[in-house]
Amino acid sequence: MCPEAALRRFVSEPLEPAGDAYVTAAAAGEPPLPARFTWRGEELGVQRLLRTWRSTKTDRGDTYLKRHWFEFALPDGRIAQVYFERQARCGAPRWWLYTIGHRAELGG
Repeated sequence: MCPEAALRRFVSEPLEPAGDAYVTAAAAGEPPLPARFTWRGEELGVQRLLRTWRSTKTDRGDTYLKRHWFEFALPDGRIAQVYFERQARCGAPRWWLYTIGHRAELGG
């Protein structure tokens, strides 16, 4: 296991978008990134978007876009990695907190 991965806090819990403000605009199938989320009663505000990427899955020879990933800095210095689940079941959460930690822990 790489040292950086050992220091990250793996969460994998649903997030609830808070408010109507967005950091990014919706464009060409991309979800807009909410400016704030609620997780375990704590507000996670997006201070600065650091990077975005996508992941795919292959099913019966076809490749599908599965998740939109976002990494951003929080006002308290922590870094969060979240994803938007494109193929979520009806009523299931679409936004998920994947990892959270401090910049040094995440190799930055």
